[in-house]
Amino acid sequence: MGSTDKKVSIETAAQTTCAIDRVERALGIIEGRWKLLILHHLLIRAPRRFSDLERAIPAVTQKMLIQQLRALEADGVVERTVYPEVPPHVEYALTPAGLALEPALNALHDWAAGPYFRPE
Repeated sequence: MGSTDKKVSIETAAQTTCAIDRVERALGIIEGRWKLLILHHLLIRAPRRFSDLERAIPAVTQKMLIQQLRALEADGVVERTVYPEVPPHVEYALTPAGLALEPALNALHDWAAGPYFRPE
């Protein structure tokens, strides 16, 4: 193997490592049982109030929904807007980074609708 071949091989390995790191970082942001459902519901209609999300995802506990929304907000995927009213009015919407997930979520939807799954 010549020096040019080694250089190309090292560059390819570095690109692969970089790609894997990006995928791991992205998966770390959306991992969790409820995050993809939250993102899905915010893509369908946003902004949404906390109570709207609770009704849309009835199996999630209030504590878990709060934790998942806070994590998505901390990662810059969801924005939380508080309106100074009585009673308090809080809405959640996707940031540009969250909206950029739409093609991936659509692909996941299409994959799940494909021939790989039996109807329930």
